[in-house]
Amino acid sequence: MNRQPLRLAILEATRILERAGVASPRTDAELIAAHVLGVERGRLPLVPLVDPTVIDAIGQFVTQRAKRVPLQHLIGWAAMGDITVDVGAGVFVPRPETELLLEWGLKLIDGRKFPVVVDLCTGSGVLALAVAHARPDAVVYAVDIDSNALAWARHNAEARIAAGDTAIRLYSGDIADGSMFAELDGLVDLVLCNPPYVPEGTPVPPEVSDHDPAHAVFAPEGGLAVIRYAIDAAARLLRRGGGLAIEHDDTHGTAVPELVRARRVLTDVQDHPDLTGRPRFVTALRG
Repeated sequence: MNRQPLRLAILEATRILERAGVASPRTDAELIAAHVLGVERGRLPLVPLVDPTVIDAIGQFVTQRAKRVPLQHLIGWAAMGDITVDVGAGVFVPRPETELLLEWGLKLIDGRKFPVVVDLCTGSGVLALAVAHARPDAVVYAVDIDSNALAWARHNAEARIAAGDTAIRLYSGDIADGSMFAELDGLVDLVLCNPPYVPEGTPVPPEVSDHDPAHAVFAPEGGLAVIRYAIDAAARLLRRGGGLAIEHDDTHGTAVPELVRARRVLTDVQDHPDLTGRPRFVTALRG
């Protein structure tokens, strides 16, 4: 069997994905190759030649990715912080830009012993689980209204426990309910939220429109409806000096900070850009 250069296979995969309109063709090609080979992406240069069966397997994955099936659905996982979680049909795929929101939250609670953290609209559970991994002493609550998302979150939570992480406290609930987590009012150090926030009717890539649950992507009131509930929840849950971080649409760089400032108990309101420089998440402290 004639072995073939992996480098050429990745170049061809990149060309195919680029023609298909994939946003990060080289990255996706390398991640597919790494998945097929069972190695970390950074170790691909150490694999100069591969068997034709590997080339064929890479080609099959690339064909599906070129049809705009999300990469994370193909490889079965998404990363956040120092962990990965399983994802697939029925749950929102975590995005790299949310890493910045996570970093802000972890920095805020650095040095606080046994911090209480609440993750609203938890989806796959990725933010809550990333916090629990980084801070084993934290008491982490997570909530979502969708049963499919909660099934994924429960699966991922069990996997993290098996890997040695502390358990999170996972709940089914609606963040519009003013009594949700009432026993935590004034006791929470950090509230994180990556809610549905895309304004209804906004064109989105096929990976989103065809595969992410619509209710996890779009929100009424110009994309602000769920964000309003998250702000209300944070205002009552946070203790003095506690912090809030909410991800938002790139068209919300003015609107969401204004909504947060309207709650007088929330101070030091700041908006932050994502990896491409677009407005992406707002933070505030409980005064």
